[in-house]
Amino acid sequence: MDSTLPGAAPAAKSAATSAPPASVVRRRRRLTARIKDGLRDLTVQHSLLNHQVGTHLDLRDADLECLDLISRYGPIGPTALAKRAGLHPATLTGVLDRLERGGWVVRTPNPNDRRAILVQVIKEKEAEVAFLFSGLNRAMDDVCSGYEDAELVMIADFLLRTARAARVATDDLADS
Repeated sequence: MDSTLPGAAPAAKSAATSAPPASVVRRRRRLTARIKDGLRDLTVQHSLLNHQVGTHLDLRDADLECLDLISRYGPIGPTALAKRAGLHPATLTGVLDRLERGGWVVRTPNPNDRRAILVQVIKEKEAEVAFLFSGLNRAMDDVCSGYEDAELVMIADFLLRTARAARVATDDLADS
């Protein structure tokens, strides 16, 4: 029966469209706040660790960040690297000059475009960086060992989706 007709019984709300109880909403907000606080703490701790690693390697924070990006996404062109790092191309030139002088990276011709170059990490130097991060990597292995595979899949998905959301927020802010 059409519930818009006079005298018709109101349509039952489906479970999917009904609002959750206030206690559920409050609990969800508290849990979400804990996650956001945890991510903020993680960001600070990771930044502090990166700074210490950079100090040991005589690298500036931006240099270490770019070195990591080159290691993960390289060989990579300077324009793509500048975009990933959120740096002005002129600033990136200085970073690459320092990394190249320090023996961390090499610039090579792009085989697909003779006018362009690619930057790649010198493999022998990666071991130095890996050694300084080995304490965190061991600790992360210990943390992960306390979770089932299905939980690790969910955590990995959450982190990747959160990183994607952060990239979108960064791009939106840069465009405004």
